[in-house]
This record gives sequence, C-alpha cells and structure tokens, in this order.
Amino acid sequence: MTHQFPVRVYYEDTDLAGIVYYANYLKFIERARSEWVRELGIDQVAMKAAGVVFAVRRVEADYLSPARFDDNLIVETSVSKSTGVRLTVSQDIKRGETLIFRAIVTIICMDETGAVARLPAQIRQSTR
Repeated sequence: MTHQFPVRVYYEDTDLAGIVYYANYLKFIERARSEWVRELGIDQVAMKAAGVVFAVRRVEADYLSPARFDDNLIVETSVSKSTGVRLTVSQDIKRGETLIFRAIVTIICMDETGAVARLPAQIRQSTR
C-alpha cells in the first residue's frame, strides 16, 4: 500500500535561486512518514512515554528535478522491506506525474539507552 501526502512549496522552502533548498526535501518526507505512522494508529507520544522512539538510521536521496515556489507536490511512501527491528521505506516526491525526488529511508526504534528496540506491532503487521 502506498501512502500519499500533499505538500505545497512555500517561499520559505526555497533558496535564493527560487528552488526548494535540498534539506527541505528531507522535511517533506519526514512529515509524510509521520502522517503515515499516525494513519496506522501509532501514537508516537505514547511510544515515547513507554521509552521507545523512531530513529532514522540511513537515508539515500536522489534529487532528480527542482521544485519551485507554489508547486503542489505529492510524497508517496511505501514499505520496501521490514524485519522485527528495521523498516526500509521508499519515498518519492512527484509534481504531477513527474518524479522529482526519491529516497530510501531505513528506520529503527530505540529505547531510552539508545539500544535498538522492536518495531511497533502495527508497523510489523501492516507491512506483511
């Protein structure tokens, strides 16, 4: 299943050249992952209270074409691979049908000591 999250590019997202600043793509995909997790029914505040948080372990990003002020974008998130402790998602950003950014993101959970913890059951079950 692919989750879709709309993003409009605001002036604050752009650099002096009028294109989206490269680090803002990471913010866009983070927001999309947060909404995807929320739609799965996972309460990240409750997770943190229980001593477990999500953490990005790795990001591989390809910038294919620039986005500009006032563009309407869609972030598509889909699971590529899942184990008990690691989740790999593919996140594409499109303007219309044009792919402009692609990332492969590896996510883990950590406990309060920084040790790796199991992913929430809702994530493990939804990715089978």
